[in-house]
Amino acid sequence: MRSLIDIEDLSVDELNELIAVANDIAAHPEQYADACRGKKLATLFFEPSTRTRLSFEAAMIELGGSVIGFSEANSSSASKGESVADTARVISCYADIIAMRHPKEGAPYVASQNASVPVINAGDGGHCHPTQTLADLLTIYREKGRLSHMTVGFCGDLKYGRTVHSLIAALSRYPGVEVVLISPEELKLPSYVIYETLNKKKMAYRQTDDLEGAIPSLDVLYMTRVQRERFSDPAVYERLKDSYILTVEKLAGAKPDLSILHPLPRVHEISVRVDKDPRACYFKQVMNGKLMRMALILKLLNEASHGRSECGPAGDLLINRVRCRNPRCITSTEQELDQIFRWTEKENGICRCLYCEAKEIIDERK
Repeated sequence: MRSLIDIEDLSVDELNELIAVANDIAAHPEQYADACRGKKLATLFFEPSTRTRLSFEAAMIELGGSVIGFSEANSSSASKGESVADTARVISCYADIIAMRHPKEGAPYVASQNASVPVINAGDGGHCHPTQTLADLLTIYREKGRLSHMTVGFCGDLKYGRTVHSLIAALSRYPGVEVVLISPEELKLPSYVIYETLNKKKMAYRQTDDLEGAIPSLDVLYMTRVQRERFSDPAVYERLKDSYILTVEKLAGAKPDLSILHPLPRVHEISVRVDKDPRACYFKQVMNGKLMRMALILKLLNEASHGRSECGPAGDLLINRVRCRNPRCITSTEQELDQIFRWTEKENGICRCLYCEAKEIIDERK
């Protein structure tokens, strides 16, 4: 069954197709009002969400379908110890498609391997958030008329910001995109993203801690929140939470057609005075997210009805009994994954967890 777990599950042609469908939905909503009549979406949200959950629900309702689900783990059998795998098997009996958000990295992938209906990753820890990336891509396309040949700045939490990782991966497949990585040292983009996305795809980039110095060169500025929930040490969060705040004054040297994006929720990182600037696009992103989720639901349900199978993970896969040491990985709670734990991107004994992408060194001779 075809699911969407990572933005790279979609080809460039498929991304362009989704953008075209989303634009058509915006222009002719009445033509899609009954497209999913009789179909049910299950929203399985194991951690808090406003925009993403309601966006999925609004998308399905506007397509003529219905919605079931829960908005926190305590409202589900997870509070009784039920595994993600079993939850996916159960919900497949009730719904035609699943949207899942989970604090454990790799949980939606596990769900997709056990569900008999399509699964959409609505965010898994600090790992991936592909449907937010779809919203970002549509916003950039509608503002710029293209997804190529531009300079995009990412500011704030680049270490735990799953939206940043997904958007960089998506933009790396379009020509002429340069990224500027703006963050404090403690929140820099992970080295595996730099190596496996920027370096391998020969994507131009530069790193800086100077927001004001970077702004004049940018076509798009992607601001992010420093996320309290990703920090194990509250003192580190308190020290970094206000590292970068975008103000009207800091935009003085920006391009007249700069597009300012933010995945929301916003806390302090964008002054409310910036909201009145015509270059502020973050509330447009919310509407664009609903449109792209409508397009995605249509695509996955159509493919399911025609029996399209999910593509398997790429790379040199290795079954190993070693447990992933990332405490945020789904393998830390889904015990049955211990014996089938797989690693990918095997290079010189260094492999990556298929679920959360954490690195590990494995001696195959053991």
